[in-house]
Amino acid sequence: MKSMTGYGSAEELSEEFQLSVELKSYNNRYLDINHNIPFFLAPFEIEIDEEIKKVASRGHVEVNIRVKTLSSDMEIVVDKLAVKRYSEAFAQIAALSGKALKPSLSDFLGSEGVLTSVRPGDSEKYRSSLFSTLAAALVQLDQSKVREGAHTKEDLKRMGKIVAEGHAVIAEHATELEELVKTSLRARFDEMLADQNYDENRILSEIAVMLVKYSVNEEIKRLAVHLKEFFNLLEQDEPVGKRLDFLCQEMHREINTIGSKSQMVEMNLQVVRMKDGLENIREQIRNIE
Repeated sequence: MKSMTGYGSAEELSEEFQLSVELKSYNNRYLDINHNIPFFLAPFEIEIDEEIKKVASRGHVEVNIRVKTLSSDMEIVVDKLAVKRYSEAFAQIAALSGKALKPSLSDFLGSEGVLTSVRPGDSEKYRSSLFSTLAAALVQLDQSKVREGAHTKEDLKRMGKIVAEGHAVIAEHATELEELVKTSLRARFDEMLADQNYDENRILSEIAVMLVKYSVNEEIKRLAVHLKEFFNLLEQDEPVGKRLDFLCQEMHREINTIGSKSQMVEMNLQVVRMKDGLENIREQIRNIE
């Protein structure tokens, strides 16, 4: 079991540049990857995402990549045509002004367009460093997600045990609830028809209908199945967050039905306890893959 919350970082230093990768992961219903990387690494975005998908199936993942150049690969280009045109322009100025004019080197260097800086856009030279650094950061990210997931798993087991204990108490009182319903119904019929002749078979039929209405046996059985599946999912290595969320909805439905049918204080107390435990479970599973 992995958490959706995690962090990982790594950096690599070469003679030409320093490259660092930082990964942050937060809760999200689906996998959403946000890139904050230099423009010249943009061609690698799809490949970066494929690597991230190997350790994250859900969550909002922030990818921060920084590159610091240590030795310049900049090229300076002289625009020969610009120099020629500036020379012609200076000559025209001298002729029109009637004064001798000898432009200096600084006049040319200070003129726009004479010198142009060009930085080669070879993204491939970063590939090896980028993906080795990304791999190291992903190891850290995955380890932190596993650690956080282990803590969450223990919490889920503890809270699942609360629901299981409540289920056991309710199961013990199920027969008692049926007897209570029978007694209450018979007493009510006797009170209403005390001095009148009545068809006992009809009353028993009415009691049977009421027992179906108030019986919680089916809900208890279904809840037992859901609890078994809940604890089984906690031991899975694959992402189970969505399945656990659906299972919690089903358990909540059964617990609610038991609460609406129950006429015993002991059972009602357990229903409240189970609802509280289940709500805590649902809070926790929002943070797992």
